Amino acid sequence: MSETPLVHVDNVVLSFGDKTVLDGVDLKIFGGERLVILGQSGSGKSTMLRLILGILKPTSGVVRYRHLQVQKLSRSKLNALRRRIGMVYQYSALISSMTVRQNLALPVEELGRRSHAEINQLIKENLEAVGMSGTEEKMPSELSGGMRKRVSLARALMMQPELILFDEPSAGLDPVISSVIDELIIGLTDKTKATSVIVTHEMESAFKIATRMAMLYRGKIIENGAPELFRASKNPVVHQFVTGTAEGPITEIPSHADTAQ
Repeated sequence: MSETPLVHVDNVVLSFGDKTVLDGVDLKIFGGERLVILGQSGSGKSTMLRLILGILKPTSGVVRYRHLQVQKLSRSKLNALRRRIGMVYQYSALISSMTVRQNLALPVEELGRRSHAEINQLIKENLEAVGMSGTEEKMPSELSGGMRKRVSLARALMMQPELILFDEPSAGLDPVISSVIDELIIGLTDKTKATSVIVTHEMESAFKIATRMAMLYRGKIIENGAPELFRASKNPVVHQFVTGTAEGPITEIPSHADTAQ
């Protein structure tokens, strides 16, 4: 793993009006790792992915991709950066009026740098990689949730990215299919040597996938390290989240002083 981070979310604050979503977050993402970002719903996990993609700009702080400051890039340079990043959305985000082939071809065709034959070969290889060979002419409505997720992963691989972002990859899937998706993420990122960032609150998936974990709570990273660190964490918030227990600081009713902050 490289000592220089591929991505550095450097002391980032992100506010919407009087609501602060991220409050001085500092997180480095290193080449070749599978970083799982944990946290409750609404904690800012998916927001981190949007900052990396340049969809959102921080209120203060810097998001760096290698030597680039993402929030300062022109539209053309930002689009060039995004070609190096694959994105697997929470609910697949396939275009319903397009076939599987058309969905996969779209990001590559927009660049206009590959022939029709090359694009078809990429589609064939990536569908085969996710166990979806032969579905090229199917519509998304003909596929199950797990199949759409696989196609979404195949689409993310079409640009041969060096970084793949996963937003809740197990959302809406049953435990068996979730496990299949977990194994696909591990296998494909190992095979392609891509770095991956996985946003989830599913602990079983998190521990299976992660080479490193970071937990967001009240806008801050409160734990960051190997999965073993999280299993043995003495932080009561981390412990409650990891174990899923009903009692603890996450479910305590905040005092008047807390709510006034």
